[in-house]
Amino acid sequence: MEMLIGNSPLPLGSTARTHKFSAIILVSCKQNTPQNRFNCPNKIIRHALAGSLSFLLLTSPHYSKAVDYPSLRLQSPSSDSCREELVEEEVPPESITNEGIVEEAWEVVNETFLDAGRNRWSPDKWQEMRENVTGRTIKTRSKAHDVIRRMLASLGDPYTRFLSPDEFSKMARYDVTGIGINLKEIPAENGAFKVKVLGIILDGPAHAAGVRQGDEVLAVNGVNVKGKSAFEVSSLLQGPKETFVTIEVKHGNCGPTESLKVQRQVIARTPVFYRLEPLENGTSSVGYIRLKEFNALARKDLIIAMKQLQNSGASYFVLDLRDNLGGLVQAGIEVAKLFLNEGETVIYTVGRDPQFQNTIIAETAPLMTAPVIVLVNSRTASASEIVATALHDNCRAVLVGERTFGKGLIQSVFELRDGSGVVVTVGKYVTPNHMDINGNGVEPDFQRMPAWSEVSRHLSVCQQQKKG
Repeated sequence: MEMLIGNSPLPLGSTARTHKFSAIILVSCKQNTPQNRFNCPNKIIRHALAGSLSFLLLTSPHYSKAVDYPSLRLQSPSSDSCREELVEEEVPPESITNEGIVEEAWEVVNETFLDAGRNRWSPDKWQEMRENVTGRTIKTRSKAHDVIRRMLASLGDPYTRFLSPDEFSKMARYDVTGIGINLKEIPAENGAFKVKVLGIILDGPAHAAGVRQGDEVLAVNGVNVKGKSAFEVSSLLQGPKETFVTIEVKHGNCGPTESLKVQRQVIARTPVFYRLEPLENGTSSVGYIRLKEFNALARKDLIIAMKQLQNSGASYFVLDLRDNLGGLVQAGIEVAKLFLNEGETVIYTVGRDPQFQNTIIAETAPLMTAPVIVLVNSRTASASEIVATALHDNCRAVLVGERTFGKGLIQSVFELRDGSGVVVTVGKYVTPNHMDINGNGVEPDFQRMPAWSEVSRHLSVCQQQKKG
């Protein structure tokens, strides 16, 4: 019998459009000073995510309600010193020239754009573009936006694009917690980190309950979150619509601690379905797990499924990622870590900016060590490809099915000073075996289901070769 964790499942294909987006980081650079316009790492809004990796912005129906909220108030987190919270002072749109907006967009691309193999961008060509578009008067804001669109189109990158103020505002209101907050990890003095409220939806559930921007999250439903990532804390906050979650927060850096009851608004639906299937010999069983997308519940519900199947006697596992077009990239990374040994590489990120050059590794022992088959097809993309290659390259699983989609780019969303924005490709993912996912996809080990004895032999040979 097929078991379901949590609420009713999403319709198949509900994430069919998500492959049009890659990992996205939202960056706000609205202070009206030349030195701060583009070099603003403290303004990076990583919605509920840790480190320098970000997430895939979903367009599926169950997340679309988030865009109906009022705007988030966004500001830099305060330092560890005790002081009153300061709201960032925004520049009035009328004080920004049309030529200045075009120049700003040009500069963002010049500083961060990564040409993902199309070879249409070079510093010289981009400098020529600047001379062509900034040497004349631009009479209206609409024409300035059109100039930016033409500049970005010249790059030949379908993912680098312009966002109108309305489009940017909708993207900034994305909420993965279900209670109207975005979380970020802030370094602490002892080398650890705190999870703080980076953005809050005014009049949203958390705000109405008394949560304020800059608050530190201490516990969720009585679970101490010390040592947990912002992503893990967001997962704890998720739950069915109109249910309640209790969060303990510390107001500001030196304020009081308060326990607040918050009613969830966004429906959190499980992407995990699983069942136990006996093998023909009758002596062993296979734990079959289907993962339909990577949302904030993916890791938590996958752990439940894996433990249930192990307790039921599963000796082997099948992880079905067919038709999984991705979701939250950080969710994919956290899922992959469940299968890897401590210190093994999940994925590399590559970019012109040092903040996008990272090696992501597993920090703990695997949840299980049984042989795994990962099912893939041409609609296995993005976060799914990260999981598939992490397990494959570390000799934890064989891939069965079809070549995957081949989506491995990272975009950042930069807010311009008039409230519009530009989405720019700033990096890409490279597998533990140093293969570029984007545009290539991943070739499976087998096109048809192999015998488990063959799977075990394949993984054994892989491990021997890895050891050298």
